[in-house]
Amino acid sequence: MAIKLFIGKLSYNTTDKSLEEGFAQFGKVVSAQVIIDRDTRQSKGFAFVEMEDQESADKAIAALDGKEFEGRMIVVNVARPREDRSTSGGNSFRGGFQR
Repeated sequence: MAIKLFIGKLSYNTTDKSLEEGFAQFGKVVSAQVIIDRDTRQSKGFAFVEMEDQESADKAIAALDGKEFEGRMIVVNVARPREDRSTSGGNSFRGGFQR
């Protein structure tokens, strides 16, 4: 079962390919995706990497968490499940405008 890792504090120049290559030395990388801002098309400075198994994920965390990757000290840990977004825009007001 693939283990999803959160990678934070990345260089804005990091690419999916460079991330995959950096993590491949610890085991098989199932996927590597730098998160991109949809408006600016620039990296948001974080990514997700899926490692094939727990052993590979543990090796990557031990070797890279708090270490330099492409000029930045990165954070690597197991990704938490995505929280449910029940309201849009953070505004819970659902009524119409009143005059």
